[in-house]
Amino acid sequence: MLIEVKNLVKEYRNEDVITSVLRGLNFEIKKGEFVSIMGPSGSGKSTLMHILGLLDRPTSGVYKFDGRNTENLDDNELAMMRNEKIGFVFQAFNLLPRTNVLENVKLPLLYSKKKIDAETRAKKVLESVGLGHRLEYFTNQISGGEKQRVAIARALVNEPEIIFADEPTGNLDSKSGIQVMEIFQKLNDAGHTIILVTHETATAEYADRIIKIRDGEIVGDEKVHNKRRGDGNGQLK
Repeated sequence: MLIEVKNLVKEYRNEDVITSVLRGLNFEIKKGEFVSIMGPSGSGKSTLMHILGLLDRPTSGVYKFDGRNTENLDDNELAMMRNEKIGFVFQAFNLLPRTNVLENVKLPLLYSKKKIDAETRAKKVLESVGLGHRLEYFTNQISGGEKQRVAIARALVNEPEIIFADEPTGNLDSKSGIQVMEIFQKLNDAGHTIILVTHETATAEYADRIIKIRDGEIVGDEKVHNKRRGDGNGQLK
């Protein structure tokens, strides 16, 4: 099992005021799954993604990642696991503005212990997301959809076991959003585990499974029987 969550709680304390964000969550995610975590704003879904992506720690409960109890890992071990096993894609892209596309994608390899030719690997993943012709472009010279594909390439460059995507279509028009979701489906078809956080039903339905969260609690966990699929041109079939 890639992810195991038991009685997961996240609270924030401000003097004597305690705010409960996650309230005793329980679920598992297998390797190779494509899972959407769906809920309205303030439901706790982004907080959950940060914990699952080893960017934050729970207040209590058990979180096992790839068989390891994360409670027993120090900050350096967590950072190493993030770099070697996890790729992140965010709504705001988080690209370096004064750096070209190729250099943005190579960046995670600067901190990697894997013996990978950074330039060759970065070019390969950029070609895989249809951006082999944009290597020398700066990020302010490309469209929003292309920026998100650069972010996906950067997430892939370290050959991670799992990709977390937080509202990846939130800043995109509908056509670019469909193209980005098609890429995630192709990555999943190739064996990557994908965990997508979204508040949009249409985006969530590209996954195989939807975990619904409201007010920090799981209110639904179901398979998607009629997955959305694009036609490769930004249109739904």
